Amino acid sequence: MSYPPAFGALSEKVTSPPRLMDEVRARLRLKHYSVRTERAYLGWIRRFILATGKRHPRTLGGEEVEAFLSTLAVQGQVAASTQNQALSALLFLYKEVLGINLPWMEGVVRAKRPQRVPTVLSRDEAQRLLAQLDGRAWLLASLLYGTGMRLMECLRLRVKDIDFARNEVTVRNGKGGKDRRTVLPRSLAEPLKREVERARLLHQEDLLLGYGSVWLPFALARKYPNAAREWGWQYAFPAAQRSFDPRDGSERRHHVDDAVLSRALKRARLCAGIEKPVSAHTLRHSFATHMIEAGYDIRTVQELLGHKDVATTQIYTHVLNRGAGGVVSPLDR
Repeated sequence: MSYPPAFGALSEKVTSPPRLMDEVRARLRLKHYSVRTERAYLGWIRRFILATGKRHPRTLGGEEVEAFLSTLAVQGQVAASTQNQALSALLFLYKEVLGINLPWMEGVVRAKRPQRVPTVLSRDEAQRLLAQLDGRAWLLASLLYGTGMRLMECLRLRVKDIDFARNEVTVRNGKGGKDRRTVLPRSLAEPLKREVERARLLHQEDLLLGYGSVWLPFALARKYPNAAREWGWQYAFPAAQRSFDPRDGSERRHHVDDAVLSRALKRARLCAGIEKPVSAHTLRHSFATHMIEAGYDIRTVQELLGHKDVATTQIYTHVLNRGAGGVVSPLDR
């Protein structure tokens, strides 16, 4: 019995084995990895395949992985964090996708991890930098310096996680998948309310046009079908234009791109005459340092930053347990 061509083509498509990259992507999403991590891991796996003559990773093993990582350190002279990311990507490929446990690779030439102190702005430099910013860039930079949030934690802030009555911000699914609370500077309450109101008007416009759904983490979209359109779940800093979600192709309004603030900080640093390199993370470092200088206990600063171990926070000071009391943002001092 012969089938019509359309049916035969469909049958062949269904039964054909999935491509390796599609398997990796599906596994990453099943494990709830972020889109950024997904792109980074896929990029390293592609580089590994190309470096080994386009051979399938299943036919390779620890020896080839060792050689690839050593080449990154010796010839590529990559940073230790870059080499570790490549290693994590390949370990994920073999363990989670191919089901192969690689032997411990003792022969890998490790890139040296330098012991660097963080770049910290003085109080005067921080004020001069902020004075060169305006609009949304000023508000984002002020939040980073005034709360100690990481850049993506700030950009991914949802409306429901801003508590103006308690002057608190709840950071959801931060580094390590942890939630925490940090202080909301009183001086930023009114500007942030105006920004949230702007986001609300944009959300209402999207709803009228048949859009208005936002991406929800994990399986919340299935568990609460209407939550994606609710106001509380919307981003506090929405993008100017809607875009297509790479996860499922849906047209949604994502949060503002991090490059917007990066470019603004670069211009502001030059205009303020600051010679130090300045990034969004510099503002987080400055928050921690100025909090400790003001006498706050290092454990308090650890909780506000979301550090797992107090040893990470100790990079900002060698003095422990310097005072206590209520938390006031350095932006308000």
